[in-house]
Amino acid sequence: MITQENLNDILTALDRQIPLQGGSPIDLVVCGGTALFALGLASRTTRDVNVLGRYVELAGIVHIEKIGTFPDWFQAAAKKVQRDFNLPADWINTGPEAQLESGLPAGFEERLERNGYGPYLTIHYISRFDQIHFKIYAAIDRGGYHVDDLFDLNPTASEMQTAAKWVLTQDVSDGFRLLLSDFLRKKGYNDIARDI
Repeated sequence: MITQENLNDILTALDRQIPLQGGSPIDLVVCGGTALFALGLASRTTRDVNVLGRYVELAGIVHIEKIGTFPDWFQAAAKKVQRDFNLPADWINTGPEAQLESGLPAGFEERLERNGYGPYLTIHYISRFDQIHFKIYAAIDRGGYHVDDLFDLNPTASEMQTAAKWVLTQDVSDGFRLLLSDFLRKKGYNDIARDI
């Protein structure tokens, strides 16, 4: 498992492997549990690093681009790290990148928090504010630990309202709106549930 204690060692090892596999510097945007504890927002473990996309800055404007499949050299570097730290085969993956098509909260790119692990690997973690958006969506969709993660972030009523409105842009069905409204009421956000 990946923990707050071993994350830095794992990603530093990945940075060191990249040039050994013929790779070049890469900037990634990471969300999920790894981002939570990398920023000190939660202390749980996770089995993987969820990459939203590649961070690209052109003429001072930040873009997040889909990766699809990691380059061969990156896959080879990740495989060495997997072996050395006894991680799952897909320990670093692009599972959430479909979110780039669905849309991100306004100002998302400006709130990313940068962490360099050496000359070859830079990670841009999504902010607490954006985690609230992603986690309320996941809490409605999948429940479980996503609900715990959401409330570990101690969202304010204003943050929950903003996130709830954004979530409705991700799934516009009446069924989802009812699920969201029910969730908010059960968690004590009656005013927000009424407003959506």
